[in-house]
Amino acid sequence: MSSETAESRTETLDAFHRGNFHVLQPKGEGHRSGVDAMLLASLVAEDGPITVADLGAGAGAAGMAVASRLPGANVLLVERSPLMADYARRSVALSENSHLSGRVSVMEADVTLTGRARVASGLADNSFRHVIMNPPFNNAGDRTTPDRLKAEAHAMTDGLFEAWIRTAGAIAMAGGQLSLIARPESIGEIVAACGKRFGGLEMTLIHPRPDADATRILVSGIKGSKARLVFRAPLFLHGEDGHALLTRADDLNNGRAAYMRRTGRHV
Repeated sequence: MSSETAESRTETLDAFHRGNFHVLQPKGEGHRSGVDAMLLASLVAEDGPITVADLGAGAGAAGMAVASRLPGANVLLVERSPLMADYARRSVALSENSHLSGRVSVMEADVTLTGRARVASGLADNSFRHVIMNPPFNNAGDRTTPDRLKAEAHAMTDGLFEAWIRTAGAIAMAGGQLSLIARPESIGEIVAACGKRFGGLEMTLIHPRPDADATRILVSGIKGSKARLVFRAPLFLHGEDGHALLTRADDLNNGRAAYMRRTGRHV
């Protein structure tokens, strides 16, 4: 669902999880969250109290989706762009999200900061049970967009996965989980960046239809794990007609199910 807000014709109020929470997003500019963010959120699957950091959170859809599905989740939305961080703050403050507001907060910070600068920004070592991320995914050589905000949100630079996953490795607790969604061509960079930080990697290729090539990959890993890499069965979003989401994809998209890891947290 999308509708223009009364305050501005340049933003939309979007409902997720069948209306269980709402997100304010820029209209016609910047990165707009949708199915990718909901699939990323579905990778967080744990009972009881947990701390979650959503790196590069944008308007906060993925992190808020975790809080929507898991009542024990306390989520920190980390966003570098002042404009998108403001969208996230206003989204959290919406009356429609009052049931989440006490468990979701926003931090304006650069996730690529290292060492003392990162800690000073508020991202302390060993602080989060889960770290999720949807990093920029366009190669520098891809056709650029005249929308500066969107270009910044989508432009993948050299060493991006190394920088983001380095931060995830620092702020995750021992045994904590990294979850991300990316383009399939980034597999090599993701595996290299995880290195000795995150093991037990599980990867799932996401296909728009059974007869279409994969366009995204879901990845999760456990800090300090020595378990081997697992490629899981592919996930298909739509049937051959390419229209409505298939039942499993719809359940993940609307917060009715989690995408459980096969190997748990074994090291």
